[in-house]
Amino acid sequence: MSELIPSITIAEFKKLKASEIKGMKSVEVTSDGIHLFTAIIPHGDETTRDYARVQAEYLGNTSNIVGGVDPSELTREKINGSV
Repeated sequence: MSELIPSITIAEFKKLKASEIKGMKSVEVTSDGIHLFTAIIPHGDETTRDYARVQAEYLGNTSNIVGGVDPSELTREKINGSV
């Protein structure tokens, strides 16, 4: 895993409240020792937070180009009982 930011398991991450997540550093979230996602948690002034968000959007868009299921499709499947 990364040597630059801390790591947390998905089980630990899911137990946190939103207020606790807001106070954390950015983290790598793992499942069974495999990188699942990186949570970018911005801190600082508005300019710093906006910069982090724009960079995350750019990286997310780049990642989405090669694949993945839209979250709305997953929630629609769960509502319709397909999952």
